[in-house]
Amino acid sequence: MKVSYFHVVDDVPSDLQPEVSVVIDVLRATTTIACALNNGAEAVQTFADVNELKKQSSNWPASSKLLLGERGGKKIEGFDLGNSPVDVVPSVVKGKRLFMSTTNGTRALQGVRNSVYLYTMSLINRRAVAEQLLQDMPEEVLILGSGWEGSYSLEDSLAAGALVNYLLEFGNDSVELIDDEANAALALWHFWKDDIIGCLFQATHGKRLKAIGNHDDDFACCAELDKMNVIPIQSEPGILRSV
Repeated sequence: MKVSYFHVVDDVPSDLQPEVSVVIDVLRATTTIACALNNGAEAVQTFADVNELKKQSSNWPASSKLLLGERGGKKIEGFDLGNSPVDVVPSVVKGKRLFMSTTNGTRALQGVRNSVYLYTMSLINRRAVAEQLLQDMPEEVLILGSGWEGSYSLEDSLAAGALVNYLLEFGNDSVELIDDEANAALALWHFWKDDIIGCLFQATHGKRLKAIGNHDDDFACCAELDKMNVIPIQSEPGILRSV
């Protein structure tokens, strides 16, 4: 298994057609997706464009849908929820289609939606996704961070390093890191693995969230490692369901 890591979607070559992609947005989209599916959401349908989300969601009855979204870390006006993993509890999301648009994560997902297999991962479901990859053992895996408005994200690279570390540890010498970005993410994981929440607070996006409100519960949830067995996979373009 050859593993590469791209910091943001704009770094991915336009002619690349990945066999397997893993999209990461620790703060907070892929953590929210994992929690929502774990808590019984029917699916999470993702959109880079808010107007397209509104158009597509208008075909669904109000009783079976929720609109989730944020821009600049703040909930989109008129939406049911923002982008908080602690808000997508079973009593709110069970059985519903979640229509979701975020500043960074849903844009990254759109960029690699033509992958043969597309997963989302955060720290909270790192082991589950890693074990799925080790079971399938594809020839190539592209890990993609979401970043912040096109720039590097510390916390996404931390999670990429956590995934790479697990694959190397349990891959029986069949895993190869093929770029410096993956090796750097691995080094970052070794540096911060005993203080994950400290890394999230140190990250510029973590500081941004702290500046706009009390997100301590979000930080605590996003910093949990291997707490869920949910594996979000794209079942149709833009639509994520649990394996």
